[in-house]
Amino acid sequence: METKIKIDRVSKIFGSKPKSVIPLVKDGKNKEEILAETGHTVGVYDASFDIKKGEVFVIMGLSGSGKSTLIRCFNLLNKPTDGSIVIDGIDITKSNKQELKKIRQEKIAMVFQHFGLFSHRTILANVEYGLEIRGVSKEERRAIAMKNIEIVGLKGYEEKYPDELSGGMQQRVGLARALANDPDILLMDEPFSALDPLIRREMQLELLDIQERLQKTIIFITHDVNEAFKLGDRVAVMKDGHVVQVGTPEEIIEEPANEYISEFIKDIDRSKVFQADHVMIKPNALVSLKDGLNVAIKEMEDNGISSVYVVDRGRHVQGIVTIDDAIQAKKDKKKLTDILRSDYAVVQRDEYIHELIPKALESKYPLAVENEEGKLVGFILRVHVLSGLVSEDIVESEQYYS
Repeated sequence: METKIKIDRVSKIFGSKPKSVIPLVKDGKNKEEILAETGHTVGVYDASFDIKKGEVFVIMGLSGSGKSTLIRCFNLLNKPTDGSIVIDGIDITKSNKQELKKIRQEKIAMVFQHFGLFSHRTILANVEYGLEIRGVSKEERRAIAMKNIEIVGLKGYEEKYPDELSGGMQQRVGLARALANDPDILLMDEPFSALDPLIRREMQLELLDIQERLQKTIIFITHDVNEAFKLGDRVAVMKDGHVVQVGTPEEIIEEPANEYISEFIKDIDRSKVFQADHVMIKPNALVSLKDGLNVAIKEMEDNGISSVYVVDRGRHVQGIVTIDDAIQAKKDKKKLTDILRSDYAVVQRDEYIHELIPKALESKYPLAVENEEGKLVGFILRVHVLSGLVSEDIVESEQYYS
């Protein structure tokens, strides 16, 4: 994937002589020692990572970790003390006032934690605001605003005022306003933290749906590890102004960089991180439509299984047969196609384990895992779903069944 943003050794120190503090941080002094000694606050120190075009990159950490300070460096609301922020090959820390204004109006938009809506303006007028500032004509900005109001699911509310909407709906307005400028990059600073849990989950799903359609580059801030791992293609974990680890949710769970990361993620709901792809086993035991009952029976006996999937030449599932049905059919002189069962469950390889649990509990047979072309790529036993809740068990399960 193409690199959209490159953060290179970025530091942000608050105080009258911020650059003078950097040597102290290099010497290993912590935030409290530096504050006591110099009166300066270390917000971020020596952060380096790349963000790919079109990915949701989550920065997470506890209060005071530096995550909100860092995201405000992306649009220079916080001017870095040191380091560079390169967007599309241009170091924006070297931008003049006019260039920075253009970047904020056209390339980067921000969705704020507490909505930041104008109470005296209608929803339509709130969404139009950025376009109005840019001098876009009334007709054009109204058309753009209406389109984005519909994208976030608020069609019909354009003449309402913010205080007439729920918290979740107000946050949708904030998102529509950010999208109206058609930015490449969305900065989202704990946008759902003020919402109650049910609405928060709805907004998380809404964001994923919108991202699937629009493919923006999103930098998302949260202190909630479950939210981070649900939304993030990759995640950066911060502590005391330092970026401790960057990786996919799976990489961080399976290979935590240190004890702090291990402790931080110990309460993660693994069922919402791992997918069918992580726990399925390859379909070594398969029967083709052209095979007969004898082949099916031998396949099941050789592999010590009580059922087997039947596929066509393209490896598309045609049904499943059981050992009991096959033996009886042989006695009754029936064909393999006569005893195909259709009461099996099919899942996609990107479905999360928590979505598989009810299917695994209800199904009498292993779950059939299909790819985007509908081909059988694996199957999942009930034990695989349960083992997927503990990362160590996934490896053991794969070794055992392969």
